[in-house]
Amino acid sequence: MTRTRAATRTVSRFAALTAVLAAGVSLYALPAAAQGEIRVAWYGGNWGEAFRTCVAEPFTKATGVRVVPEIGTSTVTFAKLQQQKDAPTLDVAYMDGGISEMAQAAGVLDAIDPTGVPNLAKALPEAIYKADGSIFAAGSGYYSLGLTYNTKEIKTPPTSWNDLWKPEFADTVTIPSPANSSGVPFVMFLNRMWGNPPGDLSKTFEKLKTLKTALYFDSSGAASNAYQSGEAIIGAHFNVGAWDLADKGLPIGFVVPKEGVWATDARLHLVKNAPHKADAQRFIDTALTPEASACLAEKLYLGPAVQNVSVSPDVERKLPWGVGGSVKNLKLFNWADINRDRAAITDAWNRELARQ
Repeated sequence: MTRTRAATRTVSRFAALTAVLAAGVSLYALPAAAQGEIRVAWYGGNWGEAFRTCVAEPFTKATGVRVVPEIGTSTVTFAKLQQQKDAPTLDVAYMDGGISEMAQAAGVLDAIDPTGVPNLAKALPEAIYKADGSIFAAGSGYYSLGLTYNTKEIKTPPTSWNDLWKPEFADTVTIPSPANSSGVPFVMFLNRMWGNPPGDLSKTFEKLKTLKTALYFDSSGAASNAYQSGEAIIGAHFNVGAWDLADKGLPIGFVVPKEGVWATDARLHLVKNAPHKADAQRFIDTALTPEASACLAEKLYLGPAVQNVSVSPDVERKLPWGVGGSVKNLKLFNWADINRDRAAITDAWNRELARQ
């Protein structure tokens, strides 16, 4: 009899505990379900890791919303947005200048409303991109294509793009091909630098034909590999890639030559018909804080696209504009002009240079 009552009490206690635990699970499960997740397209490698550390983790900490990255280049992301135009799975997309304008023209981007992204007010004027009176993109950081060289092989730092034509550097030079996002703009940059007419690149290609290169690089990774292997000891490279090699202990230097540097930026975009628009806007808002911008400068040497960002002296000298510079020192071309002339310049490149 005593055992039966004891057993009954045990069963009752167990049932009560089970009910409490079930209620507890429900209490914790509901907010998790409510918090949800967003999908953000960004680049791979150290870029993706920096976006995760500087933007995604602070965003999740503040909101509880998980960020699921989709890794890919700007062109891959753009293709995905076009494929998913009617039913997108992405909420936010990082894409480079140029591809950004193409995405806007394709109708796969939503307007970024300052009421949903109040930190737009903190962005540099140059980092706000508009079309038809609406904001379609916001810059998250600038990078430039500058002079990169092997400090072990070249003791005196180069100071001019014209140094690439010095006889002692014959067959050790690398510059981007049109297959790289910087290839066409670089040709236009050189054309402007040499004072040639904007619509006539013939003299620029004649000059380029005399440049004795080791290779034309199609990707940033190919450029880094060329400098790392010693195949190239001088040429063009992005400040992000060049300083990454230097930070790994390789004898690599980067300079902003006296003629300046062509530059662009990595931009944030709100996907049209994003499944989680409110959270997507909060993510973009987080990315436009001085804290996130400073973090990206520290990790990638991206020039801040947000006002009032402070970085260490060592980081400052590695930014795309160099010590004491700013976005005002960068050569920021109109991507509409670049995209308009891309096919013609690529054809001229293939005819004049690739077939040499």
